[in-house]
Amino acid sequence: MPLSERQLAAFADKHAWRIPFDTSPRYLAGPGDARHVTHGLAAAGWTRTSDPLSAEIVLRSPDHRHSLQFDPQSATSAWWRLRAEPTGTEPGWYAEFGELVPAEVLGGLTDALVSPPPTLSADPVNILEDAGWLIDGRGSAFSDPPGCTVERRTEQGDATVPWRVSARVSWHVEARDPEHSPRGPRLWHAWFDVGTPTHLVHAFVTALADSAPLQRGMYDRTAHHGVVQKPSPLTPEQVVEAHTARLARIRRQTRAARRQPEAVAPPAKEGATRSTARRRSR
Repeated sequence: MPLSERQLAAFADKHAWRIPFDTSPRYLAGPGDARHVTHGLAAAGWTRTSDPLSAEIVLRSPDHRHSLQFDPQSATSAWWRLRAEPTGTEPGWYAEFGELVPAEVLGGLTDALVSPPPTLSADPVNILEDAGWLIDGRGSAFSDPPGCTVERRTEQGDATVPWRVSARVSWHVEARDPEHSPRGPRLWHAWFDVGTPTHLVHAFVTALADSAPLQRGMYDRTAHHGVVQKPSPLTPEQVVEAHTARLARIRRQTRAARRQPEAVAPPAKEGATRSTARRRSR
């Protein structure tokens, strides 16, 4: 079911009366509005397959390979779970995210998931280093000021599986109480298993490390009392317009991808065709 005008109107009604506050750093901004994620996927053609009257939301991609589960009643620390089923040439993969992950940061990943993958993707650690994060010799990155860590873990490859011949990398993100960092209480986490495409991790950490503040209402939940908030120069109308424009871009991109002609195999060479015909005639 495509995103309806009623659903867009409900988002606009919620945010129209809220005075936005610029909130930073991003990893402490709190969950925000989950519709930054779910509306983006719906605009790309994902459909809800869960009970409409349940608090749990399960969205599935048009090709049925990918699914996203949001469970605010989860008994574990993971409220968001993103899965990809394996294909003949690509591995399956799994990623999960804690309750207080900012929806806009997770939306950076899901936007990349429904977009054509880039030809080349930079190392996520390089993105964080360029953003001013501190990098150690083991491939871990630490936010400055402290409070958030991105860790790259390398596992040995498996020569018996084509896509596991080389070393495999998983990614772990943790936001912790900045007053007791790095051992303070964990506020939220993100985990990407070894099959997760690098460009999706790249999109997540790019959104996470962005210095631009996120907008939150005066009484919105944040991840920590140490978050910095000040009145935003954006109006409520501009916040809604930015959301609407992003959804329109995703729709255009999805329609353009559907119009792309399927790859056609090149015609066989004349000599090869005759040779094949001779073999069949014997």
